[in-house]
Amino acid sequence: MTRLGLAVAATLALLNAMSPASAQDAAADYPNRPVRVIVSVPAGGGVDSVTRIIAEKLQQKFGQPFVIENRGGAAGNVAAEAVIMAEPDGYTLMASQPAPITVNPAIYKKLNFDPTRLEPVAIMSHIPNVLLVRSDFPAKTAQEFLATVKGNPNKYNYASQGAGTTSHLTTELFMTLTGAKLVHVPYKGTAPALNDLVGRHVDLMFMELSAANKLHSAGNARILAVATDKRLDVLPEIPTMVEAGAPNFVSDTWNAITAPPKTPLAIVAKLNAAVNEILNSPDIKQRFVALNLLPGGGTPAENAKFIKTETQRWSDVVKQANIQAE
Repeated sequence: MTRLGLAVAATLALLNAMSPASAQDAAADYPNRPVRVIVSVPAGGGVDSVTRIIAEKLQQKFGQPFVIENRGGAAGNVAAEAVIMAEPDGYTLMASQPAPITVNPAIYKKLNFDPTRLEPVAIMSHIPNVLLVRSDFPAKTAQEFLATVKGNPNKYNYASQGAGTTSHLTTELFMTLTGAKLVHVPYKGTAPALNDLVGRHVDLMFMELSAANKLHSAGNARILAVATDKRLDVLPEIPTMVEAGAPNFVSDTWNAITAPPKTPLAIVAKLNAAVNEILNSPDIKQRFVALNLLPGGGTPAENAKFIKTETQRWSDVVKQANIQAE
């Protein structure tokens, strides 16, 4: 080996030897400037709302701004690609629904990123899904709904936050289990989908309880059933889809924070500990109850295992329903 080669090898060896200590030093000083949190949906959606709650608390804890940047589109792919290409220093994070970090590789023929390379930081929240219909939908109960849609193939349409999102996959699962046929109307996020549902331009949507319950209480739309294994305490009068006649139909969603590939594990661990601390605080617990949210939490390793399981679960639905990006 030449002298130059030996020098380069020695320098690389020195840098590698120093990297653990350097990473610890970086984590100790982290964050010392604003952190950008790229949210994978437009402002106003469920992911956006939860992220703003957590970001506010992170800002209070660390004394640095956690700046929200909404980049909706392509079921979260736009945000995911931006984060994967970002510098892995902890100053760019992604907050997203499951799609961009779980099933999108099964839906899109070509992606410019590999979501398995993202570093799981924290699961912020879990949200039960419900069946929400427009206020003047002809069926008034879950049983009537099931009979109506099964008896009128392709007559009724359903909104989703986009191809491959939880709302889309949940409806595909519903159709697979019941034999019903509905027409898909994809949107770019929760807010525009709900606007059209309230405006009676679409018929129904399987979506998160947190936003649906407000519309239900105000009479702007109606919750006919919950997609959980048992009735919810906040809606004891609303049956499950299983009770209505959809066997084994259970679906919920969740919101996660991830970081670019190769983000120092010490920084990931510091953020994870901070989010867990926030989720366990009494005021956040009360706020989540008011928003019909269940707190997330868990270690980075536990989050990674959870995401892997969810990826397999919903990828199976994608393959069975032959879902492709629109």
